[in-house]
Amino acid sequence: MNPIRSSQGFTLIELVITVAIVGLLASVAAPVTELVVQRNKEHELRLALREIRKGIDAYKQAYDDGRMAKNIDESGYPASLRVLVDGVPDAKSANKRKLYFLRRIPRDPMSANTEDPPEQTWGLRSYESDADAPREGRDVYDVYSKSAGIALNRIPYSQW
Repeated sequence: MNPIRSSQGFTLIELVITVAIVGLLASVAAPVTELVVQRNKEHELRLALREIRKGIDAYKQAYDDGRMAKNIDESGYPASLRVLVDGVPDAKSANKRKLYFLRRIPRDPMSANTEDPPEQTWGLRSYESDADAPREGRDVYDVYSKSAGIALNRIPYSQW
C-alpha cells in the first residue's frame, strides 16, 4: 500500500528554478523598457519641434500677408517664442483682434531641467545666424534641443 503524500508547499529546487526564470525575464525586459521610454521621448521631441516650427512659419506667413505692422529692420519672424502664445494685433481686423499661433509652448522632452519655463528649454536660432552655428538674435527663425544626447538613429538631438 502506497501512503498518500499531501503537498505541503514548493521544494527548494522548484523555488530556485522559479526565481531564476523570473530573473532572466526581468533582465531581458529592462533594456526593452529603456528603449521604449527613449522612443517615446524622441516622438515627443519630434512633435514639439513640428508644433513650434509650424507656429513660427504661420507667424512669418501672417507677417508677409500684411496682417501685422511692418518695420524695415525686421525679418518677419517673432521676437520670442512667447509672442506666438501671447499673440499680436491683426492689422486687417477692424477691432484689432489678436492673432495667436500657439496655444502653449511645449517643453523640450530631452531637457533635464524641469523648473525652467518651457520657452527656456529650447535653443533658439536667429534668422541672421548660420545653420551650422546657431545663435540667438533679435528674432526666432528656428528652435532646436539643447540636449547633448544622441538619438537612436545616431543623430544628435540638437541637429533635429
